[in-house]
Amino acid sequence: MRNITRSAFFLVAGLLGLAFMPAASSAAVKQISDYQQAAKAANVVFQLPHWEKTPAQIQATLETAISVSDQRLAAIIARKPEQRTFANTITALDQAYFPVTLASERLDVIQETSPSKEMRDVATAAIQRLETWFVDTSFRRDLYETIKSFAATHPQVSGEDAMYLKTVLRDYRRNGMDLPKEQRDRLQLLKNRLNDLQLQFKRNISAAKPLVEFTREELEGVSQDFLNNKAVLGEDGKYRINANVTWQILEVLRNAKREETRKRLSIARTSRVLKENTPLFVKILKTRAEIARLLGYDNWADYRIEIKMAKNGKTAWDFLQQLKTGLEPKFRQELATYAQLKARDTENPDAKIHYWDIGYYKNQLSKSRYKIDKDKLKVYFELENTLQGMFSIFEELFGIRIEAVEAPYKWVDDLRLYAITDAASGTPLGLLYMDMFPRDGKYNHFAQFGVTPALRLPNGKYQRPVAALICNFPPPGNGKPSLLTYNDTETLFHEFGHALHTVLTQANYMEFSGTSVPRDFVEAPSQMLENWVRDKKVLDRFAVDYRDHKSKIPAEILNKLEELRLATIATYYRGQLAYGLLDLRIHMSNDPKVFENVVDVTNKIIGDVYLPVPEGTGLIASFGHLGGGYDAGYYGYAWADAISADMASVFRKAPGGFMDKDTGRRLRKEIYAVGGAREIDDSIRAFLQRERSLEPFFEFIGLKK
Repeated sequence: MRNITRSAFFLVAGLLGLAFMPAASSAAVKQISDYQQAAKAANVVFQLPHWEKTPAQIQATLETAISVSDQRLAAIIARKPEQRTFANTITALDQAYFPVTLASERLDVIQETSPSKEMRDVATAAIQRLETWFVDTSFRRDLYETIKSFAATHPQVSGEDAMYLKTVLRDYRRNGMDLPKEQRDRLQLLKNRLNDLQLQFKRNISAAKPLVEFTREELEGVSQDFLNNKAVLGEDGKYRINANVTWQILEVLRNAKREETRKRLSIARTSRVLKENTPLFVKILKTRAEIARLLGYDNWADYRIEIKMAKNGKTAWDFLQQLKTGLEPKFRQELATYAQLKARDTENPDAKIHYWDIGYYKNQLSKSRYKIDKDKLKVYFELENTLQGMFSIFEELFGIRIEAVEAPYKWVDDLRLYAITDAASGTPLGLLYMDMFPRDGKYNHFAQFGVTPALRLPNGKYQRPVAALICNFPPPGNGKPSLLTYNDTETLFHEFGHALHTVLTQANYMEFSGTSVPRDFVEAPSQMLENWVRDKKVLDRFAVDYRDHKSKIPAEILNKLEELRLATIATYYRGQLAYGLLDLRIHMSNDPKVFENVVDVTNKIIGDVYLPVPEGTGLIASFGHLGGGYDAGYYGYAWADAISADMASVFRKAPGGFMDKDTGRRLRKEIYAVGGAREIDDSIRAFLQRERSLEPFFEFIGLKK
């Protein structure tokens, strides 16, 4: 499973110069074989996947995975009623899906990261076939009747077993398995069509390469380090910015003095794949609406949200509308502040703030009023030092060890691999690949991808998980290392939180392992970890000037950063609310006119809630979240933010603050380890040790004084 996140997001060695480095880098790089004795003692499987290196190997993996899963399903069906047990019928179902899930997740990584276009294309085709298999299998009548008849015996199970049985029966109901055959056949056709459309929608976004050419003069204000980077400076001396690469576009939009430069780049960004993806998305919306209607739901949003915390579209809509209304005065005040800055710059008292101005004038506000130059903060966040500092923090907080491991196979030379183990027992917990820098054809944002899901195997051993963080941080260049922005560092902590959620799992069922929790909760544990980057005591452990390994970020700068965050929070959230509301608007509708005019409909919402996108563009066509995964679910970011703020408040009040070990261990036990194996409200309550509250969130966004 992939966790798409929102953010273009953010050593003890620093305290002692170079005299000490954290455990994760203190020894020579290890081998996977070094962990096998501990794995055997713990009865776990701890191994790297076999990566496909040729199109023929991808095809072989596809055929083998389907064959093995089909055989396992056939064994479930073949048993006579009197031979059926919970283990060989219900538990076996989760295990039967494992081979195809394993292949699908690995091929997804290949599709999004392989330097070879041929490999990416072949992987895409294979994933389409696997998705078809998943849909077709979910409609198998013989399998459904087997599961249904066994469930009718009312097996005496509890805990995770009972949760899994409940989930299986719920999903069959949501798949329309009790509908007449004609409707089931139509649903099956529609779901397969939807998978194909969604896959192509996302693939078009990843493959896009909208280059915008600028002169040196047009890039006035952009840092010289950026301009010297080979990724943007061609051999012909011309600058070409890829509007599909996050770090490039953010650098220019935040720093380019000329409005026309920012406008041109914004147009390119919001026009990506507009021609290719708009008709695709119309088909996607119509297909989703028909599926929901056949299943008896009022709309696609109600269907998708039923299994989440919000339960239905109206609850999600009302939540976002309440935030929108509450933030209105502050939002208008912030826009007025930006307009004043623009009026001063342009000597036009009637200057208005446009969509392409926000990043620039936020940055100018930072420099002029709060005396913060975020570009100058980069020296405190050299990538290697930041990584090792983060590892050290989470090792201490969660009782784990993070060690570099030699990767026998790398799809790119600078790929990293880490082993995560339990510090007390030495038990291997998981493996994590990290692909850090952008390149052509690679997934262009930041996300965690599953590689090997966790589950209890039929032989009793526990399959430990493997994950991959696919990132696009600024690469090193011009004699300088990779230097992260403050926001990049928040993103790193956030994404690593998803990885922790994956590798610390103890769920017995693949269905519940790792981040397999309701989508409107999944971001909360990771969003919470962004708070660590805002805490002076935590930052002092690693945020040191890489040039002298001594200078730390002054406390007054952190205080100013917090003031700046609160001074611009309404602008940020109104943008998030615009995306959430446009998502719900189109997915709570069944009107073909809304679908056919989806660009105009969604552009209007962005303009009403936030700021109008450039004329003639359409952000919806490159809104990858809505291509599958976060459809009718973007509201979940704000929803999870509310939970995240509540969870972070527990650390703030703990004796050790954000480094409180008892609270950290409780987070690991009650949230990360459990995954989706119990009702998520029970897990949240177990961590908070009380009922949920919105008060910390209101305080976080400046609505409570």
